[in-house]
Amino acid sequence: MDALFDSINVRDLLSARDLSDPTCPLSAPDLRLLIQRLESHSLHIKSKVGSYLLSHHHHFASLFSLCNDAVSHSDIISSDLSDLFRLISDRPIDVEIRDLIEELSEKTREARTRRELLELARAVVEISERLKGVREGIRNGQLKFAAEEVRELKKALRLRDGDGGDVADESEREREPVVYGLLKKEWSDCFEEIQEVLVKFMQNAVRFERDTNRLLVQYRLSLDGVDGIELRTVLEAMDVVGILDYGLAKLADLIIKYVVSPAVNRGSPISFVEELNQDPKEMTEAVLKIVPSVEPMIENVEGEAIYSAIIQLIKFIGKRICFENGSWIQSFGRLTWHRISELIICNFLSKVVPKDASKLADFQKIIECTSQFETALKEMMFISASDNKDERLSNFAENVEVHFASRKKKEILGKARKLLLQCDFDVPQEYTRKGPMLKDRAAINSYEQVVDLLFLSERCVVSKAAIQLMELVHQTLKDVCLSSTRVALEFYRAARDAILLYEVIIPVKLEKQLDGINQVAVLMHNDCLYLSQEILGLAFEYRSDFPSSIKEHAIFVDMAPRFHLMAEEILQKQIQLILYNLKEAVDGADGFQNTQLKQQFELAKFSIDQVIFILEKVHIIWEPLLLPSTYKRSMCMVLESVFSRITRDILLLDDLAADETLQLQRLIHRMLENLSSLFESLDADSQKEKPREDSTPSLDNIIPSLCKIRKLAELLDMPLKSITTAWESGEVVSCGFTALELKDFIKGIFTDSPLRKECLWRIENSRF
Repeated sequence: MDALFDSINVRDLLSARDLSDPTCPLSAPDLRLLIQRLESHSLHIKSKVGSYLLSHHHHFASLFSLCNDAVSHSDIISSDLSDLFRLISDRPIDVEIRDLIEELSEKTREARTRRELLELARAVVEISERLKGVREGIRNGQLKFAAEEVRELKKALRLRDGDGGDVADESEREREPVVYGLLKKEWSDCFEEIQEVLVKFMQNAVRFERDTNRLLVQYRLSLDGVDGIELRTVLEAMDVVGILDYGLAKLADLIIKYVVSPAVNRGSPISFVEELNQDPKEMTEAVLKIVPSVEPMIENVEGEAIYSAIIQLIKFIGKRICFENGSWIQSFGRLTWHRISELIICNFLSKVVPKDASKLADFQKIIECTSQFETALKEMMFISASDNKDERLSNFAENVEVHFASRKKKEILGKARKLLLQCDFDVPQEYTRKGPMLKDRAAINSYEQVVDLLFLSERCVVSKAAIQLMELVHQTLKDVCLSSTRVALEFYRAARDAILLYEVIIPVKLEKQLDGINQVAVLMHNDCLYLSQEILGLAFEYRSDFPSSIKEHAIFVDMAPRFHLMAEEILQKQIQLILYNLKEAVDGADGFQNTQLKQQFELAKFSIDQVIFILEKVHIIWEPLLLPSTYKRSMCMVLESVFSRITRDILLLDDLAADETLQLQRLIHRMLENLSSLFESLDADSQKEKPREDSTPSLDNIIPSLCKIRKLAELLDMPLKSITTAWESGEVVSCGFTALELKDFIKGIFTDSPLRKECLWRIENSRF
């Protein structure tokens, strides 16, 4: 059959082979020939197919029979399914099955719920009965049983540590069943009851008799009709319930207050004597008597006695109260060690810290004794052997250098503060103009309050506070050179802080004096100048001898500018106060107008007297105290200000009468004559500054307005031509007058005339 269905090649049936050639189309004969051959070929194929079917008739018959059977079975299945669908649609059995399943599930859930409720009821009843048993056990003295029951019921009720009866917060309490809350409340009541009973037993077990100084431990206890309870049972019950720390807390307070405190109190050494009372069968009572020691106490022996007494006490507690139970001893140690160590540090170790650096080595014995004491406590399990935080005494003792330095620093600062507060800043009589030593400079310079300024080559008077403060600083820095690194660092800081205390204390202490013109302000100015100079010299004097680690950090120069600036601020404030007072005094002259009138002249005279008084007062205060250079510079500044003001006021006057000019001249002469001693003091300072020069620069050069006011006094009594001649010669110009000032002055004194016009023209057209 495969050969029949092979492809037929049309070219094989034609005479022309190339059918693709467009130039050779098929002719009609070719097409008829092709049709005949195709028909012939078709008949041949039919013949072949028929022969094949006849030869395989049996196979085809079997195939068709099989197909017929399959169709018949399909019809049967279809009929059965139709019947089934018809049955289901008439009676919905699936709904019935579903209802049965749901009913079965509901019954199962109800049974399970009833079973769970029954079990819960049994558990509630059981817990309730056990809680009643706890109460009965407490009343009957079965404390250990009651404690174990409380612990087990806590687990059963799933209570957390520290919850007590109020385990849940408000939100949890709202969600929990009422019966659960009732059970927790009942458990809480039981817990509080057994806690109260155990604490009372503990208080009865250990007591302190203050009259006889005895610590009594009872081993057979009674409470509210319950007799024969052993102390060990009470402790075991507290441990089981988890209130051991709470139960021992009051015992710890009692022992700290009445036993430990007297043992570590310096000046009243004690020892302990243990006594035991027992019947033939068992021990009933243990007693620890506190007995005053008769041995004299010195530092090392005192430390050994204190440590020995504490060890004896801890041994007694560990053996007679805690029954050598390690966890109980540790619990008692946690409650008491912090306070015991604080008492030992405050009452013993801190007070035996050496006051002298040379005795630091002797403190080594106390360090060793302290270390041995803590080692003994570790062996008794009173403190932790692995936690270094419990080595409080050793840590303090080993840092004795720091404590020594800290104490010394406090002493240094306390001493500095005390001397600064107590110093009254009074100026000795020798440093006033009334003093007998004023003219004797050599005697004054030898006085104790006269100091050298290191970088100025001058001497000045300072307060005793500044001198004593620097003596304290120098002594402290000498100790820095001889001390270890840690001690030296504290001393260095103490020296800096002591100096800075001056800046903090003195300006506040002298606040009122600084607001006035007085010697105290000048003395403080000198103090600040002296301190700034001394501070600059500290590094040069001591730094080379400082410990190597301190050299890098030791800095003093940063403080010097602060004190130098403070000195300058004080001086400038004094100058401003003086200038303000002088201004008010000159303002009282009302511009020196109409001095030909008696009343106006008296007013101007009073004003000049006020100026003289203020300047003399400043002279009296400043000259003995200020450095000569500072005195000269500051005084010249003040004089320049006041003289220029008076000269300006007089030059502004116009239309002066002849008598008025004479009165003005008298006022100027009066002022200059009364200030002659002041001018002499300034001249004397100038002579000291340049003693080799033939002529010291006159005050007219140092104070330009002084020369000007002197010349003004002359001009007030000079003829017009003389004034003009003096101007042309340059004499008036050299005194600081300007052409405009002189012209206004001439117009104010002389009436208009051809001579005045000529003189004014000559002044205007002069070369000046």
